[in-house]
Amino acid sequence: MLGGCTMLGPDFTRPEVPWLAAWSNGAREALAADAQARGRPVADAWWLGFDDPVLDQLVAEAQRLNPGARIAGMRILEARAQLGIAASGLYPQLQQASGNALRAGQRQSRGADTAFWSASAAFNIAWEIDFWGKYRRAIESADAAYFASIAQYDDAQVLVAAQAASLYGSIRTIELRLRIAHENAAIQKRSLEITERLFRSGNESELDVQQARSQYLGTLATLPELEGNLRQTQNALGVLLGRPPGPLPEMETGRGRIPQAGLGLVVDLPADLLRRRPDVRAAEMQLAAQSALIGVSEAALYPSIALGGSIGLAATSVAAVPNTLTWAAGPALVWNVFDHGNLRNQVLVQDARLRQLQVQYQDTVLRAARETDDAVAGFAANRAQVDILEEAVRAARRSLDIATTQYREGFIDFQRVLDSQRALFGQQEQLVSTQGSVMQSLVSLYKAMGGGWEAGRARPFVDDETRATLEMRSDWKPLLDAPLPPPAAQPLPPASKDRP
Repeated sequence: MLGGCTMLGPDFTRPEVPWLAAWSNGAREALAADAQARGRPVADAWWLGFDDPVLDQLVAEAQRLNPGARIAGMRILEARAQLGIAASGLYPQLQQASGNALRAGQRQSRGADTAFWSASAAFNIAWEIDFWGKYRRAIESADAAYFASIAQYDDAQVLVAAQAASLYGSIRTIELRLRIAHENAAIQKRSLEITERLFRSGNESELDVQQARSQYLGTLATLPELEGNLRQTQNALGVLLGRPPGPLPEMETGRGRIPQAGLGLVVDLPADLLRRRPDVRAAEMQLAAQSALIGVSEAALYPSIALGGSIGLAATSVAAVPNTLTWAAGPALVWNVFDHGNLRNQVLVQDARLRQLQVQYQDTVLRAARETDDAVAGFAANRAQVDILEEAVRAARRSLDIATTQYREGFIDFQRVLDSQRALFGQQEQLVSTQGSVMQSLVSLYKAMGGGWEAGRARPFVDDETRATLEMRSDWKPLLDAPLPPPAAQPLPPASKDRP
């Protein structure tokens, strides 16, 4: 009978994405020049390529202390406990244990008092044979759910690393924009002072003064908005790190410098890049877990066979009553035949959920492809703009120098100076914004490639405070001490259909 055990339900296979094998977003071609110049593969800890110690520190802190990452780590513990529950179904279960002890007696007005004691203990045990693979499918589902929780933890690592780098780049960009605004305000203030002196001496009209004042005040008006944006972005980064809102003291180092880095050599093909993304792996593991649940539901349609037994002992001090030992053992068969379609519809429910997850998986891969393509296009476009804008800033600065000199010598009117100041400020603003966009698009590209999670496998996935609290209960210790599987590990394959 044991040799005839089978497993109901489908064996999971990775779903096919028909367009993925032939898809190419041109990443290797569009970025080939930069990648070959760097001559190194894309590292998982991609933020190290920016050569910014403050950024490295903040990313490491975010991956360790971000609330979302901490919650994802606790979900791994939950999945491990669920896997333990599923695995227990393969073994005999103690269904009921009972015991009692009694001391009784009576006091008579005439005659001797009497007293006696009695005690009994009994327990029942049962072992349901996994004839249809119900428990093995449950273990398969729980194991896939465990790997899904790890992939979700990896995805949290990717997200917080990208968010920390993105917010850091935004702060540095705003700081540089503030510096440029102050510098241009100082230039415009000097021009205003010149026009005021010339106006008082009768050499210029009031129009030049008012135009100079208007441009100067307009530049000053940009400062409060930039300072407000800076504080809000600092608050966002602080909350990401699990800190209260406010400036971050460590960011005083490197103030006003936008980190720049080139893209490392793209080694993997686009299809491989998508499949290594944690969110795609999580969707695949959720699909595998749901596939196994169909077998669990199908097993309920068939009879369950269990081996059961019980044993009990009763003893008393009454001489006329003997001590007794009772036992029983034998098989039991349970088959819910008249369920009015309940069990069959449970199978359909699980199958419908599987179809939903299949569509969700396809959508996840499609969105990942779009995110990668958008990031590639954004990075290539922003890089191409920087060189042009740097030349434009040099031309605008030279234009302002010439206009200022010619104005002082009386060859041109003040309007040309104002135009040159306005052009310089605008070109500098655009250059800084584009330099910031280069960093943002590079961060987005590494995030789209799914980078930034492998280092998390070497760190404890539960923070020290939570671990200290959980270790006060010894039951948590095995779940806390077990290391995460290596990045290349996969769930156990489905159990063979021809073995119990």
